[in-house]
Amino acid sequence: MKKSLLVLAAAMSCATGLVHAEDTLKKIKDSASVTMGVRESSGLSFTLGNGVYTGFHVEVCQKALADIQKQLGLAKLDIKYQPVTSQNRIPLVQNGTVDLECGSTTNNATRQKDVAFAITTYVEEVRMVVKANSGINSINQLNGKTVATTTGTTSVQTLRKHERATGVDFKEVFGKDHADSFLLLESGRADAFVMDGSILAANIAKAKNPADFKIAGEVLSVEPIAIMMRKDDPAFKKAVDDSIKAMIKSGDLAKLWDKWFLQPIPPANVKVGLALNDNTKAAWANPNEKPMEDYAKK
Repeated sequence: MKKSLLVLAAAMSCATGLVHAEDTLKKIKDSASVTMGVRESSGLSFTLGNGVYTGFHVEVCQKALADIQKQLGLAKLDIKYQPVTSQNRIPLVQNGTVDLECGSTTNNATRQKDVAFAITTYVEEVRMVVKANSGINSINQLNGKTVATTTGTTSVQTLRKHERATGVDFKEVFGKDHADSFLLLESGRADAFVMDGSILAANIAKAKNPADFKIAGEVLSVEPIAIMMRKDDPAFKKAVDDSIKAMIKSGDLAKLWDKWFLQPIPPANVKVGLALNDNTKAAWANPNEKPMEDYAKK
């Protein structure tokens, strides 16, 4: 009897540990700190150097965390910024290193098995960027060419699956991050760089000569982008979702979009010039966390 009680107590203790491990609001309240996952060179999240991170998604997360700070009654909340890559972002959320990943992560059915997503903040269209004088205007013109993409992303698989890519034989080269992939194109080691439109637009804006590049070709896929967090923590997800919904309702999310994509931005004070697309408008009008597979259904 005693032995079975001990086993039960141990099991209950493990279960309690799991609940606490996933109670992000409690963790934030107890430590008065939170860790935000950020990207070095994404279109929605990037660095200005010296440990300073900014961008559309970073500001959305900062606002959500300010709302959570208020909800928890904290006088001060210390936000720690943890750079993540396409390869390590999901493990760092799963193991608790990062509480909120504010980069440019696609919400898809496979990832939903490992992590949770807030409601969609932006619906991305995957395209390609080429040199303006390259003569490349379509996917079927990539035959015999070299295509760059970023390690840990799904863009080239998406390109290969596209009907216009049937019979098109191209070589792949990989950049370690988006800036590196763009450099492969800029330096002539690649003929095209395939990635999210916002990332392409941001990298063109930061180029030495933005007019040397153009976004071309068909839309390869439509992907909902969302802030990522640990699974099975409904209270934390609700707090983040409620904040984003309030930003949509007040018009603050649209103002942030205007600030980051239609006005000159740091560091070079150039305008990205990326208008809000219809899919994003629809996602804001009807907040949801549908994976990209739902967008692919005809």
